[in-house]
Amino acid sequence: MGVLDENWFLHARLKLRHFQLFLALDEQRNLHRAAAQLKMSQPAASKLLSDLETNLGVRLFERHPRGLTPNWYGEIMIRHAHSVLSALRHTGEELNALRDGNMGTVAVGTVMAPAVTLLTSAIERVHRDRPGLKISVDVDVSKALVPRLLEGELDFAITRIPAGVDVERFVFEEIGEEELCFVCREGHPLAGKTPLSLADMAAYPWSLQPPGALMRQRVDSLFLHHQVAPPSQVVDTADVFVSLALVDKSNTITVTTRETADLLCAPQRFHLLPFNETLSVQPYGLVSLRHQRLSPGAAVLMSTLREIIAHNAQQKNSH
Repeated sequence: MGVLDENWFLHARLKLRHFQLFLALDEQRNLHRAAAQLKMSQPAASKLLSDLETNLGVRLFERHPRGLTPNWYGEIMIRHAHSVLSALRHTGEELNALRDGNMGTVAVGTVMAPAVTLLTSAIERVHRDRPGLKISVDVDVSKALVPRLLEGELDFAITRIPAGVDVERFVFEEIGEEELCFVCREGHPLAGKTPLSLADMAAYPWSLQPPGALMRQRVDSLFLHHQVAPPSQVVDTADVFVSLALVDKSNTITVTTRETADLLCAPQRFHLLPFNETLSVQPYGLVSLRHQRLSPGAAVLMSTLREIIAHNAQQKNSH
């Protein structure tokens, strides 16, 4: 395959139907089933794929008796097919929203704490001037949000960039760290105990984010650092409401951000366990794709977030 110029897709006669075929083949791994999924004949699907491979001068899929498997070239095409088709669907949503008087759409992903305070404040402010702007918010861990940003499902995210991801593809604007705290129910056997050790807490059930999540890694490293055996009974969940429900109904202990605890943990039902160390996780920030222009609605929300972040930083520095 020779070097592709910036208009390679015109020379290769790349069509939207190719993108649809890539996704169908990725899902089905069989040309007959992929063609049926797209309601086209197998010969037509075969010609569509072989013509593109001829024009590119490279095979995208390896043929086997039972089907096809994408090679590295094919994996690249499949990955970008997801992005292109997602962007087109998003374009249709924006056009429909604008036609209906909704002033466009914005899809934002966020880790928990920013969703509680920062993002909700920004949305409230934006809706004062643009009540018709349709905003969707997905709350998840960074490892789930960043792939969705890359695939075009999200306009931007308030998150971290996980290890192993090419940071050059993103613009990262740091916001700050998240302070963590231990939460139990009011009336828990440890609620009035001082001083409180990590070993005391380890004797009870816990509800934590799944292994590999940043908050879970921080807790695991805390036990390791203090040479304390971790809790033997742990429920793994990324949903803070599931964790708090377990805490409310049992002697379970959980870890959450200070902002989340301030908002959701009513003093008459929950107790923040004192600990002699300040716990936090690595900074999060505004994350967007470096070479992708934001929609007007997303740009307005991003600008509002920057204003609130700057104001909060100014207030913090003045105290």
